[in-house]
Amino acid sequence: MHWRKFNGENIQLPIKKAVEEAIKKERAHGTKLKVCIGTDSQVKGADTEFATVIVFLREHNGGFMYIHNEKTKQKFHIKERMLLEVAKSIEVAYELCDLFIAWDVEMEVHADINTNPGFKSNDALKEAMGYILGMGFAFKAKPEAFASSCCADKVVN
Repeated sequence: MHWRKFNGENIQLPIKKAVEEAIKKERAHGTKLKVCIGTDSQVKGADTEFATVIVFLREHNGGFMYIHNEKTKQKFHIKERMLLEVAKSIEVAYELCDLFIAWDVEMEVHADINTNPGFKSNDALKEAMGYILGMGFAFKAKPEAFASSCCADKVVN
């Protein structure tokens, strides 16, 4: 997977190593971190693009994020696409969770799924929540799911 920073700078290290280095650097400055992982997608013509973000929140002091984009020509129904977004977030969370445990960093997985039944994405809410909670991760949906609905949303090309 190819990751970059918000400023466009490529992350050369494997993502797990880059996240660990970021945690060490922030801890050296006495910063308490919280991490939120989320994915958003957009369909443009024949392409579906996914953006997954790892958002690092510094307690009382802003934050930063790492971004991974990928495109596919595969067609998805809305529910399938919502659950694939969640699967992409869980894949990253699972790869990194032992780091967060070791460094005592709180982590949430955010789903870009509306809690209002009037929205199509709501069809995937129960499955997404069960998937995330079943993996042992904290879960947030819209409107609290800013990592997916705001951060990832801004970096889907």
